[in-house]
Amino acid sequence: MPKTTITYLLLMLSFVVYGQKKKDLINEVAQLKDSVISLNDSLSKANRQINTSDANAKLFEKENTELRDANATLLKNLSSFSQISKQNTETVNKALASLKEKQEQMAFITDDFSQNDSTAIVILTQAKQTLGQEAQIGVSNGDVLFSNSLDFLFGGDSGTQLTEEAKTFLTKIGEIVVANPNRTVTVEGLNITGEFGLTYQQTVSVATALIEVEGVKPESIQVLVRDGNFKEGVLIRLSSDTKSFYEKLKTEFR
Repeated sequence: MPKTTITYLLLMLSFVVYGQKKKDLINEVAQLKDSVISLNDSLSKANRQINTSDANAKLFEKENTELRDANATLLKNLSSFSQISKQNTETVNKALASLKEKQEQMAFITDDFSQNDSTAIVILTQAKQTLGQEAQIGVSNGDVLFSNSLDFLFGGDSGTQLTEEAKTFLTKIGEIVVANPNRTVTVEGLNITGEFGLTYQQTVSVATALIEVEGVKPESIQVLVRDGNFKEGVLIRLSSDTKSFYEKLKTEFR
């Protein structure tokens, strides 16, 4: 075979091999481009997923922050409400305790007044039995009142010496005083003429007769002379012991 032909054949063979390799390279490049496109698509999809996840994460974080803030506000409000409720409860309890104390105080006073009125009725009954139903006896504001005319007591308006009937009358009143030691006695001279000296002497005579009754304490009797406002005579008043009452009040309300 001529040398030229062999050279030609080798050259043709080289072209064929080169062409085949070029084709293969082109195919590989195409495949690589496809791979790159697929990878880019995957990367874009991954980026979108990442961005979506980041957005969701930020949204969740915001919602979580808002939820924490809401919970904190709720807890604060609950704490404030609890404190206010506690204060209101304490205020109500104090008010109820104060009201109860006032009720007890009022009950104490009412009971004392009721007892005083009941005692006055008992004394009135005793006096009616002792002095007779015709005796001039009354009750005013819990006080028991005994009265009689100046004629009966002194035999006239200007007398200062007690009659025998008056002495007997006053002795019986003294016995009532002894039977009720918790009562104070006030002998009141009532005058309508302005001659208080005479009225005072008459009042002292009555008080002295009461003191002479055994068991009557002189310190429990007071003497008082005043304008009788169109009434004259000597009035004997048995009153509750106000000093003792106020002492009990101070002890009870301390």
